[in-house]
Amino acid sequence: MSDAKTAISPTRSENFPEWYQQVIRGADLAENSETRGCMVIKPWGYGIWELIQQQLDRRFKATGHQNAYFPLLIPLSYLEKEAEHAEGFATECAVVTHHRLETVKDPVTGKTKMIPSGKLDEPYVIRPTSETIIGAAFARWVNSYRDLPLLINQWANVMRWEMRPRMFLRTAEFLWQEGHTAHETKEEAIVETRLIHGEYEAFLRDHLAIPVIPGEKTENERFPGAEMTLTVEAMVQDKKAIQAGTSHYLGQNFSRAQDIKFTGRDGSIQHVHTTSWGVSTRMIGTLIMAHSDDDGLILPPRVATQQIVIIPVTPKEDTKDAVIDACQALATTLRNQSYYGDPLRVHVDTRDVGGGVKKWDWVKKGVPIRIEIGPRDLESRKVALSRRDQASNEKSFIEKEEFIRNVAETLASIHQTLLLRATDLRDANITYCGDMASFDAHWANENAGWLLTPWMGNSTEEEVISKQHKITIRCLPLPEVVFPQAPASAPCILTNANTTQFALWGRSY
Repeated sequence: MSDAKTAISPTRSENFPEWYQQVIRGADLAENSETRGCMVIKPWGYGIWELIQQQLDRRFKATGHQNAYFPLLIPLSYLEKEAEHAEGFATECAVVTHHRLETVKDPVTGKTKMIPSGKLDEPYVIRPTSETIIGAAFARWVNSYRDLPLLINQWANVMRWEMRPRMFLRTAEFLWQEGHTAHETKEEAIVETRLIHGEYEAFLRDHLAIPVIPGEKTENERFPGAEMTLTVEAMVQDKKAIQAGTSHYLGQNFSRAQDIKFTGRDGSIQHVHTTSWGVSTRMIGTLIMAHSDDDGLILPPRVATQQIVIIPVTPKEDTKDAVIDACQALATTLRNQSYYGDPLRVHVDTRDVGGGVKKWDWVKKGVPIRIEIGPRDLESRKVALSRRDQASNEKSFIEKEEFIRNVAETLASIHQTLLLRATDLRDANITYCGDMASFDAHWANENAGWLLTPWMGNSTEEEVISKQHKITIRCLPLPEVVFPQAPASAPCILTNANTTQFALWGRSY
């Protein structure tokens, strides 16, 4: 163990996976459930998800999308209509085969047992994703080109039977949004796919302070049944990648399988072009791994369950009421201000526990701003300000009116600090590589960063390399993404054919 005193043990450098679990526990975000592979998201963690949901939902609605809800159970025959899609999720599906339970007594022990009864004529799959069931609805809703585009989003839970669960990153049941749209032409559908891809990139940067590399997945890594998958890839502090969001152009594969047809402008019967796209509670796991330190969680202000916590310092009983009143008055004043259009979220901690306990509770929970007010501060009209993007013991004493006046700027500064810190880490750990010898040597380090290589290899060659080093091509970065360390074109590291296409390789969660 480290000699340094930190609130979280082990530290990131000692055991990153265990550190991650301890950050979750220390911040009281979630806990493992009795249901294997599932988690209970506790109020502080669910508050983060609610803010992500609310803010992302506004962005979707601003681009013309509407919310709807579709069944949790999908008839097995629906999945069978789209073979490639079904095969891609087959090993992760939970299947419902009976519709009731009966009680029976064990003849040996005398104990009552519940056994499944009433076998279904057709099994149902608990949705691993909803393309097929939503496609069936679209087939009913679309008749003419006048019904298009159809822009639908669903906030829901899904289940994918996860063999190696990790809270927020991989759980059997998780929360997400899944967008599904239908379009008259391929061109319109691809515009939609790219639009949402850009929304995800902007949301991660502007709301979560996470810089991502936008790009396209290779054929090996595409969503099952898609013709094109766009991704945003985030690097976390152990230099591994997390796929933080994906947007898929599905072509007419699902519309043909689900018979989603319309009468075109020329009177001909055509199949729609569809897209799907989604992000999940995995965003919270990404946020934890991207920003947190050895004292606990660090939250970007826009998605902090509470943005400011005010701690009354009351060493003497005769000044306690005055101090608490001053704290509550400051909280009321702050709540009348806004940050990015939302009222400031402010909490006054009046618990009957020591000040040190309060401080470390809020440090571990990642609150962006911590304010302390004591009896002497009432006289000086100052507050003690601590920022979570700075050392946990660092504080500054500033005029209360100055703090009130500049609070939005302080929150923006915290966001910018986190974004720059994460960007510097990412950029320092993306290395250009132009030959296979250097490529092979790079992956000897378990915590190796990403490699950027010229790439013209095929799917089989990609799979061989991926298995050899336990890595994947995270994406083929979009042409507009600039890597100063890379040339405009170069020979492919495998085929030696000159190319302007580059691949970003890394280990991932």
